[in-house]
Amino acid sequence: MGAGRANEGLRADWQQQLAYVKKECGFRYIRMHGLLTDDMAVYKEDKNGKPEYNFMYIDALFDYLLSIGIKPFVELGFMPNALASGSKTIFWWRGNVTPPRSYEKWGALIEKLTQHVTERYGAEEVKTWYFEVWNEPNLDGFWAGSQDDYFRLYAHSARAVKKVNAAYRVGGPATAGAAWEPELIAYCHKNKVPIDFISTHTYGVKQGYLDEFGNTGTVLSSDTASISGDVWQSRKEIAASPMPRLELHYTEWSSSYTPADPLHDSYHEATFVLQKLKQSGTAANSMSYWVFTDIFEEPGPRYTPFHGGFGMLTIQGINKPVFYAYQFMNRLGKQQLVNKDPSSWVCKDQQGNLQALVWDYTYTQTDVEVNNQSLYIRDLPAKTKGKLNINIANVPEGKYALELYKVGYRANDAYTTYLDMGKPAGLSKEQVAQIKNINNGKAFHKEIVTVKNKEAFVKELDIRANDVFLLQLNKL
Repeated sequence: MGAGRANEGLRADWQQQLAYVKKECGFRYIRMHGLLTDDMAVYKEDKNGKPEYNFMYIDALFDYLLSIGIKPFVELGFMPNALASGSKTIFWWRGNVTPPRSYEKWGALIEKLTQHVTERYGAEEVKTWYFEVWNEPNLDGFWAGSQDDYFRLYAHSARAVKKVNAAYRVGGPATAGAAWEPELIAYCHKNKVPIDFISTHTYGVKQGYLDEFGNTGTVLSSDTASISGDVWQSRKEIAASPMPRLELHYTEWSSSYTPADPLHDSYHEATFVLQKLKQSGTAANSMSYWVFTDIFEEPGPRYTPFHGGFGMLTIQGINKPVFYAYQFMNRLGKQQLVNKDPSSWVCKDQQGNLQALVWDYTYTQTDVEVNNQSLYIRDLPAKTKGKLNINIANVPEGKYALELYKVGYRANDAYTTYLDMGKPAGLSKEQVAQIKNINNGKAFHKEIVTVKNKEAFVKELDIRANDVFLLQLNKL
């Protein structure tokens, strides 16, 4: 999963939300911007230009992550001001996006950081991490240099990491829109630069651009291959390259790339995520949802509780529908059962319990003139789609506790509850508790069922557009 920036990870509320999301959704890695920016106090130079290093803030952050069972997916960026070649920055917190004044000093910083985490956490632990060079260097806002400048930065970074331990994993180019993948592989192959994985990003909107406040009017793409098409294309590009066995990591993805898109708050987001992950299958080694919390300050601190933020949780820790999509996935057993339906998984765990995660993904944005910022701020009732028939064959005979969970319109749909309150600019403690209580994720139906010999388990449910159901069948 993703998070906004490293310094936010020193906040108590951020850490509390992360522990909760880890427990409920099972994420194993986290990636964030700004590890090397000045608010992390990593680098400065004395009056003679000699580098001085400090990793106390990084230690506090990484110590906490590891204490709750989450590993860093280390994004190497942005540029410390004392090392920067210019003053161009991005975001409210002013991450410097210029190339280094000295690539040698940059390489020395990366080597020193890698040595430090090795001494603190041990080589065997750091071997399980990933080191990713920069963020979206193909966008002018994130990188003030050229592609050649980025490749030079990548080479110095990768060699610095590998100098500490050849088994450590390093990669890039962390581009927007699946760009520069064949080019980076070709550069590394030609120049004998180490690379272990390709990373890139994709979002599901067809209009707008890097926009912190949603003013350009994003529109969700109607292309059925959005997101998944990029993922499979990346895998094909790697397979056709001189390094066909490289890992592939989508280190950012979501429906929209602005932290002011109300689609992120909507119940539609849950089915979008499930549909795209199902379509992407095994093409990527990981896909990092951007991000886990609305404690996220690229545009600065936000003034309303629901503002279209990227997070699975609001600033106050209210679960959005997409949170439940990931929680439900985390409840699936590790063995996937044969199932040809394109919008479901049926699984079994080691105890013989069965789970079926089923959804309807319906693209509802019929008016091309209406953008996300004007559509998803409304109360949007879901139309009926008829009956959902779940039929699981060869279920072992016996008694089972059946539990049913749901996400959809007015079902674990915190934003619609917020609309019912009149969209207050601020929420009291009582209002937060009320929204959480109405959208608490508890089972909406429980019963004991008996499966007889050679009978299938069958369940029929009413389903609406963009509903999600989790069925758990637990052996008694």
